[in-house]
Amino acid sequence: MSVSFLRHPELRLTAVEDEGIVLHLDTRRYFSVNETGLLILEALRASHSADELVGMLLQRYEAAPAQARVSVDRFLTSCQAGQLVVRHDSA
Repeated sequence: MSVSFLRHPELRLTAVEDEGIVLHLDTRRYFSVNETGLLILEALRASHSADELVGMLLQRYEAAPAQARVSVDRFLTSCQAGQLVVRHDSA
């Protein structure tokens, strides 16, 4: 099974210095994300797997692959809870 993620269509992102402000228009909730979170959410305009997101982070930052994977998984879990990203499972 293949799993991919896509940013919720009702999100609006704004970069402010080294952070991002995220507005969910449906829920009218604001979120603050760090530079890495903003990069991930910007990438999720198009559907990506967690592995693809890890690869993007490793191209941009010096990090251990295992730590990047843990960070991406935690961020995606948090984003799913806040309805910021949508998970797609395909066969």
